[in-house]
Amino acid sequence: MNLLHTSDWHVGKRLMERERLQEQIAALDEIALLCERENVSVVLVAGDVFDTYLPSSEAEEVFFRAVKKIAGENRAVVLISGNHDDGVRLSASAPLAEEQGIYIIGNRRRPFRTGGDRPVRAVESGEGYLILQNEAGERVYINALPYPNEARFREEKTEETYAEKTARWIAAGDRAYRKDMPHVLLSHLFVAGGRTSESERDIDLGGARAVPLRSLPVCGYVALGHLHRMQKLGENVYYSGSPLAYSFDEAENDNCVLLLKTKGAEISEVRPISLISGKKLVRLQANGVQSALELLPRYENCLIELTLFLKSPLTTAETQSLRECNEGLVSLIARVESAQGEGEAVRRSALSTEQLFTQFYLSLYGSEPEARLKTEFLSLLEENA
Repeated sequence: MNLLHTSDWHVGKRLMERERLQEQIAALDEIALLCERENVSVVLVAGDVFDTYLPSSEAEEVFFRAVKKIAGENRAVVLISGNHDDGVRLSASAPLAEEQGIYIIGNRRRPFRTGGDRPVRAVESGEGYLILQNEAGERVYINALPYPNEARFREEKTEETYAEKTARWIAAGDRAYRKDMPHVLLSHLFVAGGRTSESERDIDLGGARAVPLRSLPVCGYVALGHLHRMQKLGENVYYSGSPLAYSFDEAENDNCVLLLKTKGAEISEVRPISLISGKKLVRLQANGVQSALELLPRYENCLIELTLFLKSPLTTAETQSLRECNEGLVSLIARVESAQGEGEAVRRSALSTEQLFTQFYLSLYGSEPEARLKTEFLSLLEENA
Protein backbone atom coordinates (compact mmCIF):
# COMPACT_ATOMS: atom_id res chain seq x y z
CA MET A 1 0.00 0.00 0.00
CA ASN A 2 1.21 3.51 -0.84
CA LEU A 3 0.63 6.40 1.58
CA LEU A 4 1.33 10.10 1.14
CA HIS A 5 2.20 12.49 3.99
CA THR A 6 1.52 16.24 3.68
CA SER A 7 0.74 19.06 6.12
CA ASP A 8 0.57 22.79 6.80
CA TRP A 9 -1.39 23.86 3.75
CA HIS A 10 -2.39 27.13 5.50
CA VAL A 11 -5.12 27.79 2.96
CA GLY A 12 -5.90 31.51 2.98
CA LYS A 13 -2.48 32.57 4.24
CA ARG A 14 -1.09 35.75 2.71
CA LEU A 15 2.45 37.02 2.36
CA MET A 16 2.70 40.65 3.45
CA GLU A 17 -1.00 41.04 2.49
CA ARG A 18 -0.35 39.46 -0.91
CA GLU A 19 -3.12 37.01 -1.82
CA ARG A 20 -1.83 33.47 -2.53
CA LEU A 21 -4.99 31.41 -3.04
CA GLN A 22 -4.16 30.68 -6.69
CA GLU A 23 -0.75 29.33 -5.69
CA GLN A 24 -2.38 27.19 -3.01
CA ILE A 25 -4.90 25.82 -5.51
CA ALA A 26 -2.05 24.91 -7.87
CA ALA A 27 -0.06 23.17 -5.10
CA LEU A 28 -3.07 21.12 -3.96
CA ASP A 29 -3.90 20.19 -7.56
CA GLU A 30 -0.29 19.02 -7.92
CA ILE A 31 -0.69 16.82 -4.83
CA ALA A 32 -3.88 15.31 -6.31
CA LEU A 33 -2.03 14.48 -9.55
CA LEU A 34 0.83 12.93 -7.56
CA CYS A 35 -1.65 10.68 -5.78
CA GLU A 36 -2.92 9.40 -9.12
CA ARG A 37 0.56 8.94 -10.56
CA GLU A 38 1.94 7.14 -7.52
CA ASN A 39 -1.17 4.97 -6.95
CA VAL A 40 -1.63 6.34 -3.42
CA SER A 41 -4.23 4.58 -1.25
CA VAL A 42 -4.12 6.81 1.87
CA VAL A 43 -3.27 10.51 2.23
CA LEU A 44 -2.19 11.73 5.68
CA VAL A 45 -2.75 15.46 6.31
CA ALA A 46 -1.01 16.47 9.54
CA GLY A 47 -2.88 19.65 10.44
CA ASP A 48 -2.97 23.40 9.79
CA VAL A 49 -5.10 23.08 6.68
CA PHE A 50 -6.24 26.68 7.27
CA ASP A 51 -4.25 29.67 8.47
CA THR A 52 -6.83 31.03 10.91
CA TYR A 53 -9.68 29.83 13.12
CA LEU A 54 -12.12 31.76 10.93
CA PRO A 55 -11.00 31.26 7.33
CA SER A 56 -12.68 33.21 4.54
CA SER A 57 -15.42 31.57 2.50
CA GLU A 58 -13.00 31.54 -0.45
CA ALA A 59 -10.40 29.66 1.60
CA GLU A 60 -12.99 27.13 2.77
CA GLU A 61 -14.14 26.53 -0.81
CA VAL A 62 -10.54 25.97 -1.93
CA PHE A 63 -10.00 23.49 0.89
CA PHE A 64 -13.17 21.44 0.34
CA ARG A 65 -12.69 21.27 -3.42
CA ALA A 66 -9.05 20.26 -3.01
CA VAL A 67 -9.55 17.55 -0.37
CA LYS A 68 -12.39 16.02 -2.40
CA LYS A 69 -10.17 16.00 -5.50
CA ILE A 70 -7.31 14.41 -3.55
CA ALA A 71 -9.60 11.67 -2.22
CA GLY A 72 -10.92 11.03 -5.71
CA GLU A 73 -12.90 7.86 -6.26
CA ASN A 74 -10.48 5.34 -4.83
CA ARG A 75 -8.45 6.63 -1.89
CA ALA A 76 -8.89 7.71 1.72
CA VAL A 77 -7.76 10.98 3.30
CA VAL A 78 -7.09 11.14 7.06
CA LEU A 79 -6.92 14.75 8.22
CA ILE A 80 -6.31 16.20 11.68
CA SER A 81 -6.64 19.75 12.96
CA GLY A 82 -3.55 21.82 13.78
CA ASN A 83 -3.03 24.75 16.10
CA HIS A 84 -4.19 27.19 13.42
CA ASP A 85 -7.41 25.25 12.83
CA ASP A 86 -10.64 25.40 14.80
CA GLY A 87 -10.99 21.66 15.38
CA VAL A 88 -14.71 21.89 16.15
CA ARG A 89 -15.46 23.94 13.02
CA LEU A 90 -13.24 21.76 10.82
CA SER A 91 -14.81 18.49 11.92
CA ALA A 92 -18.40 19.75 11.63
CA SER A 93 -18.48 18.33 8.11
CA ALA A 94 -17.04 14.95 9.17
CA PRO A 95 -20.28 12.93 8.74
CA LEU A 96 -20.59 14.09 5.12
CA ALA A 97 -16.85 13.87 4.47
CA GLU A 98 -16.73 10.20 5.50
CA GLU A 99 -18.95 9.37 2.52
CA GLN A 100 -16.20 10.79 0.28
CA GLY A 101 -13.47 8.77 2.02
CA ILE A 102 -12.30 11.78 4.03
CA TYR A 103 -11.80 11.18 7.77
CA ILE A 104 -11.53 14.45 9.72
CA ILE A 105 -10.35 14.42 13.34
CA GLY A 106 -10.82 17.65 15.27
CA ASN A 107 -10.89 18.27 19.02
CA ARG A 108 -13.16 15.30 19.64
CA ARG A 109 -11.44 12.06 18.64
CA ARG A 110 -14.64 10.15 18.00
CA PRO A 111 -14.85 6.74 16.25
CA PHE A 112 -15.76 6.65 12.57
CA ARG A 113 -18.32 4.54 10.81
CA THR A 114 -16.84 1.40 9.29
CA GLY A 115 -17.61 -0.39 6.05
CA GLY A 116 -18.95 1.26 2.92
CA ASP A 117 -18.25 0.56 -0.73
CA ARG A 118 -15.18 2.70 -1.39
CA PRO A 119 -12.00 0.84 -2.44
CA VAL A 120 -10.16 2.12 0.67
CA ARG A 121 -12.34 2.26 3.77
CA ALA A 122 -12.31 2.12 7.55
CA VAL A 123 -12.78 -1.43 8.83
CA GLU A 124 -12.22 -0.67 12.51
CA SER A 125 -12.24 2.55 14.51
CA GLY A 126 -12.22 3.80 18.07
CA GLU A 127 -11.44 7.00 19.92
CA GLY A 128 -8.26 8.34 18.33
CA TYR A 129 -7.55 5.56 15.86
CA LEU A 130 -8.77 3.89 12.70
CA ILE A 131 -7.75 0.92 10.57
CA LEU A 132 -7.98 1.37 6.81
CA GLN A 133 -8.09 -1.46 4.29
CA ASN A 134 -7.70 -1.42 0.50
CA GLU A 135 -9.18 -3.76 -2.10
CA ALA A 136 -6.19 -6.10 -1.84
CA GLY A 137 -6.92 -6.59 1.87
CA GLU A 138 -3.84 -4.63 2.98
CA ARG A 139 -4.35 -2.68 6.18
CA VAL A 140 -2.76 0.22 8.03
CA TYR A 141 -3.26 1.33 11.65
CA ILE A 142 -3.44 5.11 12.13
CA ASN A 143 -3.21 6.70 15.58
CA ALA A 144 -4.56 10.20 14.88
CA LEU A 145 -3.81 12.91 17.44
CA PRO A 146 -4.85 16.47 16.46
CA TYR A 147 -2.96 19.39 17.98
CA PRO A 148 -3.29 18.59 21.69
CA ASN A 149 -3.82 20.73 24.75
CA GLU A 150 -6.12 20.67 27.74
CA ALA A 151 -8.46 23.35 26.39
CA ARG A 152 -9.04 21.50 23.14
CA PHE A 153 -9.55 18.14 24.82
CA ARG A 154 -11.59 19.76 27.62
CA GLU A 155 -9.38 18.36 30.36
CA GLU A 156 -8.63 19.91 33.71
CA LYS A 157 -5.04 20.99 34.24
CA THR A 158 -2.94 18.52 36.21
CA GLU A 159 0.59 18.29 37.57
CA GLU A 160 1.66 16.32 34.50
CA THR A 161 4.14 17.97 32.16
CA TYR A 162 3.05 18.62 28.60
CA ALA A 163 5.29 15.78 27.42
CA GLU A 164 3.64 13.40 29.89
CA LYS A 165 0.17 14.44 28.78
CA THR A 166 1.12 14.02 25.13
CA ALA A 167 2.49 10.55 25.82
CA ARG A 168 -0.81 9.65 27.56
CA TRP A 169 -2.88 10.97 24.65
CA ILE A 170 -0.75 9.02 22.17
CA ALA A 171 -0.99 5.84 24.24
CA ALA A 172 -4.80 6.10 24.20
CA GLY A 173 -4.76 6.00 20.40
CA ASP A 174 -2.45 2.98 20.36
CA ARG A 175 -4.50 0.76 22.62
CA ALA A 176 -6.00 -1.31 19.78
CA TYR A 177 -2.78 -1.88 17.82
CA ARG A 178 -2.03 -5.60 17.34
CA LYS A 179 1.34 -5.45 15.51
CA ASP A 180 0.04 -7.30 12.45
CA MET A 181 -0.03 -4.27 10.13
CA PRO A 182 1.93 -1.05 9.47
CA HIS A 183 1.55 1.47 12.31
CA VAL A 184 1.45 5.24 11.77
CA LEU A 185 1.17 8.05 14.31
CA LEU A 186 -0.36 11.15 12.69
CA SER A 187 -0.06 14.29 14.81
CA HIS A 188 0.61 18.03 14.95
CA LEU A 189 3.39 18.62 17.47
CA PHE A 190 6.57 20.56 18.04
CA VAL A 191 9.33 18.03 18.69
CA ALA A 192 12.33 19.52 20.48
CA GLY A 193 15.21 19.92 18.05
CA GLY A 194 13.03 20.65 15.03
CA ARG A 195 14.04 23.61 12.85
CA THR A 196 11.51 26.45 12.78
CA SER A 197 11.01 29.40 10.42
CA GLU A 198 9.64 32.95 10.56
CA SER A 199 6.12 32.00 9.45
CA GLU A 200 5.60 29.73 12.47
CA ARG A 201 4.16 31.72 15.36
CA ASP A 202 6.08 30.96 18.56
CA ILE A 203 5.14 27.32 18.24
CA ASP A 204 7.20 26.10 21.17
CA LEU A 205 5.64 28.69 23.52
CA GLY A 206 8.93 29.33 25.22
CA GLY A 207 9.48 25.58 25.54
CA ALA A 208 6.11 24.91 27.19
CA ARG A 209 4.77 22.95 24.22
CA ALA A 210 7.95 21.15 23.16
CA VAL A 211 7.84 17.34 23.13
CA PRO A 212 11.12 15.42 23.47
CA LEU A 213 11.81 12.89 20.76
CA ARG A 214 11.96 10.11 23.33
CA SER A 215 8.28 10.73 24.17
CA LEU A 216 7.19 9.49 20.75
CA PRO A 217 6.31 5.81 20.38
CA VAL A 218 8.37 3.28 18.50
CA CYS A 219 6.23 2.62 15.45
CA GLY A 220 6.57 2.31 11.71
CA TYR A 221 6.24 6.00 10.92
CA VAL A 222 5.47 9.26 12.74
CA ALA A 223 3.79 11.74 10.35
CA LEU A 224 4.02 15.23 11.83
CA GLY A 225 2.81 18.69 10.97
CA HIS A 226 3.70 22.06 12.56
CA LEU A 227 7.11 22.85 11.06
CA HIS A 228 7.30 24.18 7.50
CA ARG A 229 10.62 22.60 6.56
CA MET A 230 10.71 18.97 5.51
CA GLN A 231 12.93 17.24 8.08
CA LYS A 232 13.64 13.92 9.69
CA LEU A 233 14.09 13.54 13.45
CA GLY A 234 15.26 10.20 14.75
CA GLU A 235 14.78 6.95 12.92
CA ASN A 236 11.19 7.28 11.71
CA VAL A 237 9.89 10.75 12.67
CA TYR A 238 9.19 13.11 9.76
CA TYR A 239 7.80 16.55 9.13
CA SER A 240 6.58 16.78 5.54
CA GLY A 241 6.79 20.57 5.58
CA SER A 242 4.38 22.90 3.82
CA PRO A 243 3.66 22.73 0.07
CA LEU A 244 4.57 26.41 -0.37
CA ALA A 245 7.17 28.72 1.17
CA TYR A 246 5.31 31.03 3.57
CA SER A 247 8.15 33.31 4.71
CA PHE A 248 11.34 34.54 3.11
CA ASP A 249 13.58 32.40 5.30
CA GLU A 250 11.75 29.40 3.80
CA ALA A 251 12.86 30.42 0.28
CA GLU A 252 15.43 27.63 0.07
CA ASN A 253 13.08 24.95 1.42
CA ASP A 254 12.51 21.92 -0.77
CA ASN A 255 8.72 22.01 -0.60
CA CYS A 256 7.58 18.45 -0.94
CA VAL A 257 5.38 15.57 0.14
CA LEU A 258 6.56 12.23 1.49
CA LEU A 259 5.61 8.96 -0.20
CA LEU A 260 5.51 5.85 2.03
CA LYS A 261 5.40 2.26 0.87
CA THR A 262 4.31 -0.59 3.12
CA LYS A 263 5.41 -4.20 2.99
CA GLY A 264 3.71 -6.65 5.32
CA ALA A 265 3.58 -5.01 8.73
CA GLU A 266 6.39 -2.55 7.99
CA ILE A 267 6.95 0.82 6.35
CA SER A 268 9.48 -0.28 3.75
CA GLU A 269 10.29 3.03 2.04
CA VAL A 270 10.03 6.79 2.66
CA ARG A 271 10.69 9.01 -0.35
CA PRO A 272 10.35 12.81 -0.68
CA ILE A 273 8.75 14.13 -3.86
CA SER A 274 9.40 17.79 -4.63
CA LEU A 275 6.57 20.17 -5.53
CA ILE A 276 7.03 22.82 -8.19
CA SER A 277 3.88 24.92 -7.75
CA GLY A 278 3.95 28.43 -6.36
CA LYS A 279 6.11 31.48 -6.88
CA LYS A 280 9.70 31.51 -5.74
CA LEU A 281 10.45 33.71 -2.72
CA VAL A 282 13.70 35.69 -2.89
CA ARG A 283 15.57 38.02 -0.54
CA LEU A 284 17.51 40.77 -2.30
CA GLN A 285 19.82 43.56 -1.17
CA ALA A 286 20.89 46.71 -3.01
CA ASN A 287 22.97 49.80 -2.30
CA GLY A 288 20.77 52.65 -3.42
CA VAL A 289 17.64 52.99 -5.50
CA GLN A 290 19.34 52.87 -8.90
CA SER A 291 21.01 49.54 -8.13
CA ALA A 292 17.67 48.16 -6.99
CA LEU A 293 15.94 49.31 -10.20
CA GLU A 294 18.57 47.39 -12.19
CA LEU A 295 18.27 44.30 -9.99
CA LEU A 296 14.49 43.86 -9.67
CA PRO A 297 13.69 43.08 -13.34
CA ARG A 298 15.86 39.95 -13.14
CA TYR A 299 13.33 38.30 -10.81
CA GLU A 300 10.10 38.07 -12.78
CA ASN A 301 7.24 35.95 -11.35
CA CYS A 302 8.85 35.94 -7.90
CA LEU A 303 7.78 37.34 -4.54
CA ILE A 304 10.54 39.63 -3.29
CA GLU A 305 11.83 41.05 -0.03
CA LEU A 306 14.21 43.92 -0.84
CA THR A 307 16.56 45.48 1.70
CA LEU A 308 17.87 48.87 0.57
CA PHE A 309 20.96 50.49 2.10
CA LEU A 310 20.56 54.24 1.78
CA LYS A 311 22.23 57.54 2.64
CA SER A 312 18.87 59.29 3.04
CA PRO A 313 15.23 58.20 3.47
CA LEU A 314 13.22 57.04 0.45
CA THR A 315 10.95 59.58 -1.21
CA THR A 316 7.38 58.71 -2.20
CA ALA A 317 8.37 58.82 -5.88
CA GLU A 318 11.29 56.42 -5.32
CA THR A 319 9.08 53.99 -3.43
CA GLN A 320 6.52 54.06 -6.23
CA SER A 321 9.17 53.50 -8.92
CA LEU A 322 10.51 50.45 -7.06
CA ARG A 323 7.07 48.87 -6.72
CA GLU A 324 6.26 49.56 -10.37
CA CYS A 325 9.58 48.03 -11.43
CA ASN A 326 8.47 44.57 -10.22
CA GLU A 327 4.94 43.86 -9.02
CA GLY A 328 6.32 40.93 -7.01
CA LEU A 329 7.95 43.31 -4.52
CA VAL A 330 6.00 42.63 -1.34
CA SER A 331 8.45 43.78 1.35
CA LEU A 332 10.65 46.86 1.16
CA ILE A 333 13.09 47.41 4.04
CA ALA A 334 14.99 50.70 4.06
CA ARG A 335 18.21 50.78 6.09
CA VAL A 336 19.20 54.43 6.37
CA GLU A 337 22.77 55.05 7.49
CA SER A 338 22.92 57.19 10.62
CA ALA A 339 25.46 59.88 11.36
CA GLN A 340 27.50 57.26 13.21
CA GLY A 341 27.30 54.89 10.25
CA GLU A 342 25.07 52.41 12.04
CA GLY A 343 22.08 50.72 10.41
CA GLU A 344 18.49 51.09 11.50
CA ALA A 345 17.45 49.28 14.68
CA VAL A 346 15.81 45.87 14.53
CA ARG A 347 12.21 46.19 13.35
CA ARG A 348 9.50 45.09 15.75
CA SER A 349 7.95 42.96 13.00
CA ALA A 350 11.07 40.81 13.10
CA LEU A 351 10.64 40.07 16.81
CA SER A 352 8.81 37.03 18.17
CA THR A 353 5.82 37.33 20.49
CA GLU A 354 8.03 36.26 23.40
CA GLN A 355 10.58 39.00 22.60
CA LEU A 356 7.85 41.64 22.29
CA PHE A 357 6.36 40.60 25.64
CA THR A 358 9.80 40.77 27.27
CA GLN A 359 10.40 44.28 25.88
CA PHE A 360 6.98 45.45 27.09
CA TYR A 361 7.53 43.99 30.57
CA LEU A 362 10.96 45.65 30.75
CA SER A 363 9.43 49.01 29.86
CA LEU A 364 6.93 48.68 32.75
CA TYR A 365 8.99 47.08 35.52
CA GLY A 366 12.63 47.56 34.57
CA SER A 367 13.43 43.82 34.69
CA GLU A 368 12.77 40.77 32.55
CA PRO A 369 9.73 38.59 33.35
CA GLU A 370 10.31 35.24 35.01
CA ALA A 371 10.30 32.20 32.75
CA ARG A 372 7.09 30.92 34.39
CA LEU A 373 5.25 34.18 33.61
CA LYS A 374 6.36 34.10 29.97
CA THR A 375 5.21 30.51 29.65
CA GLU A 376 1.78 31.30 31.12
CA PHE A 377 1.38 34.33 28.86
CA LEU A 378 2.32 32.42 25.69
CA SER A 379 0.16 29.48 26.68
CA LEU A 380 -2.82 31.79 27.17
CA LEU A 381 -2.26 33.29 23.72
CA GLU A 382 -2.10 29.83 22.16
CA GLU A 383 -5.32 28.64 23.82
CA ASN A 384 -7.16 31.69 22.51
CA ALA A 385 -5.55 31.72 19.05
